Amino acid sequence: MATDLPLRDSEEIQGDVLAGFRKDNVSVLFLKFEDAARARDWLRQLNPQIATTREVAAFNEAFSKARRTSGGDDPKTLKATWLGVSFTYEGLRMLSTTEPFPQPPRSGTGLEAFKEGSAKRAGALGDTGENSPANWLFGNGKGQPVHAVLKLSADSEADLRTAVEAQRIAAAEFRVLIVYQQNAQTLLGSRRGKEHFGFKDGISEPGVRGFDRPDAARPEEVEGHPGTRIIPAGEFVCGEEPAPGSFRDFPDWARGGSFQVVRRLAQDVPGWWSQVAVKLKELRLAKAVPDAATAEWLAARMVGRWRSGAPVCHFKDHDVPNSPGAASDNDFDFRDDLEGLVTPLWSHLRKTSPRAGLQAPGPASPPLDAGALDGRRIMRRGTPYGAPFDPASEGPGGPDDPRGLLFVCYQADIARQFEFIQADWMDQPDFPPGRHPEPGKDPVTQQADDVDFESREPDGTVKHTPLSFAQFVQTTGSVYAFMPSLSTLRGLADGRLVGPAATTGGQAGQGGQGGQGGGQSSGQSGQGGGQTQTQTQGGQTTAPGGPAYPCDEIVPVPDQWRRAGQSHFWACHGDTYRKIAVADGPAHTDQVVKGDTPLSAHPCFQGIGRIDCVLPMADLQDPGGKSWYWVFHSTGGRQQYRAVSISGGSRHTGTLERTDRDLGPWASLSGVDRVDCFLPVPDQQRAGGKSWYWAFHTTGGRQRYRLISVADGTGHPDTLERGDRELSQWGSLGGVDRVDCFLPVPDQQRAGGRSEYWVFHGDAYRRISVADGSGHPDRLVSGSRPVSAWNSLL
Repeated sequence: MATDLPLRDSEEIQGDVLAGFRKDNVSVLFLKFEDAARARDWLRQLNPQIATTREVAAFNEAFSKARRTSGGDDPKTLKATWLGVSFTYEGLRMLSTTEPFPQPPRSGTGLEAFKEGSAKRAGALGDTGENSPANWLFGNGKGQPVHAVLKLSADSEADLRTAVEAQRIAAAEFRVLIVYQQNAQTLLGSRRGKEHFGFKDGISEPGVRGFDRPDAARPEEVEGHPGTRIIPAGEFVCGEEPAPGSFRDFPDWARGGSFQVVRRLAQDVPGWWSQVAVKLKELRLAKAVPDAATAEWLAARMVGRWRSGAPVCHFKDHDVPNSPGAASDNDFDFRDDLEGLVTPLWSHLRKTSPRAGLQAPGPASPPLDAGALDGRRIMRRGTPYGAPFDPASEGPGGPDDPRGLLFVCYQADIARQFEFIQADWMDQPDFPPGRHPEPGKDPVTQQADDVDFESREPDGTVKHTPLSFAQFVQTTGSVYAFMPSLSTLRGLADGRLVGPAATTGGQAGQGGQGGQGGGQSSGQSGQGGGQTQTQTQGGQTTAPGGPAYPCDEIVPVPDQWRRAGQSHFWACHGDTYRKIAVADGPAHTDQVVKGDTPLSAHPCFQGIGRIDCVLPMADLQDPGGKSWYWVFHSTGGRQQYRAVSISGGSRHTGTLERTDRDLGPWASLSGVDRVDCFLPVPDQQRAGGKSWYWAFHTTGGRQRYRLISVADGTGHPDTLERGDRELSQWGSLGGVDRVDCFLPVPDQQRAGGRSEYWVFHGDAYRRISVADGSGHPDRLVSGSRPVSAWNSLL
């Protein structure tokens, strides 16, 4: 790939956004998560299958080259199946167990539109009456919610069926419900590249700065595509440089991603063409069209292009289906037709992209430069669905057979781009503004009651003929989603949304987990009650408030507990871990001891993509210089565990002592889907030959806890001491939906009859204490703060 086009090499941006899957066969699965933990497992196995921009761009370039070499035929040996995934606001919240926007997004922004969703905003977009959410097949806000959108694209129907079946099996395994499936397919033969009304589609897509090569003579346009303007990449990918005046204040998790609109648009093809014929008769009676005008002539003016794609502004009288280059002609801007006498102001082409033919209100105002509208462009990826209309067919293709357009578009700001085009341009009769009479709505997709058809009389005056169009395109489903970067996808699979959008947790509740106690916050601040410091890692300086390193599990290094006033820990995150140190004392200053290391670097962790939790074998800590642990991890949608040992000394060599097993041998974990973490009962460790633990687990989609014990000796028999209870029983965990792990405060264990812990939940942590004795009353020591307050976890 060319180094001067860095976005073509991106392995962060999903492949459909900039490169486009460009496949003939498409299926979109609208998904609902039944269980958040299983959904994260589903995403973890899906992530390696997601297509990147680099992969798709390289394939498309090779495909185009082979097609040119073969004289226009599709190469038979070049095939690929692409997958892309996006999430609704509720889907992100469910996966991460945090609010993606802890503070309400600013009114009028695309972030607000994304959070509210398309059903809530339908009225403002003209989705009323038959188009209202009440009639939608998905995304209506009342039936099954949509949490994720999975798009699959393949060269052949057989390849697509295979891919969809594989995803259906995976969805069933991980308790992901397919709410709706919409298949779509490029039309065949002479209809190829066209939508069901018969017009070529997807001609006017913009170029992207940093992805498309600029023309040497006209650097604002794509090389080899005259008239195709290059738009700043930040209009489609969050975090890239946008056009002047566009929104920039995205949360960190949005960087490298794109907001997606998916709409199912049903098309009544015979009704639409019948209407065209009726309106042509009205115009003939009004003597507003040439005698030779046909239904094709009027339909081309409604669209702005002829069926072949040739623009009306260059070919006024008839289509030129065999003219080389005419079907992809974008080299026009309407400056020479400001009144819309050739290409009507209300045509679909001008309503969706006015180019340089838009004038500001006011007498003799000059037309706006095309660059002034860069912030209103969208990247469309639509595909027709259903069989093409065949009036003689009694089956597929008949008048009542479902058909339409599966509309997909990408942008950085749904409100400023898609919604603005839909509501302020297409559905606004007074656009372009300042015209008398008003131009009218877009008659291709909207109900347009007062369209002003302009024609020139023999004496040169302009004649205005009013027309009224019914709507023959119906919205039958709509979803707003976000297509994250690959890094954000990996974070979501671990239940994380990093950056400033992370939640800071809730307030303390009442009551103790043993039925006694509850407490007041001590009001201490800082990561451990003290100050935080800037930390330098890997040659770069980071500071609190930067990207955090939320933890799946934190394990004390067995021979490095409170040595020389410091305790060392292994902090695990995804498929890596790092070694950190926490000092004794009121500040509990922390630092990185050793940077990130892949789990796969150690034979005892081979095959583990993420450690869920670790339970030390209480009677096997440092006998003979090594310590033993049970390591719980999820693979293929179910949790397993293995036994490992770690030697003392400087290398801490790990050994796999027993291979993976299912949870079945643990009698105390019967009925548990996945163990999230263990908290030792402080005064019940190796008491009477056994150790007691609170086991926090996710089962049935929410986290609970139970009390178990594990005996010393051969076999380490375990016992369920008390059944499941809700987290609300812990007053110190008020407002927390899910605990990820506990970290003991080193110098506050069994101090004055109490033990203190830092509790990590999502991208936040808090500090609690648990008392010895009956009921083990707990209290909140200090409330939730962002994990970024830890220098060692930046």
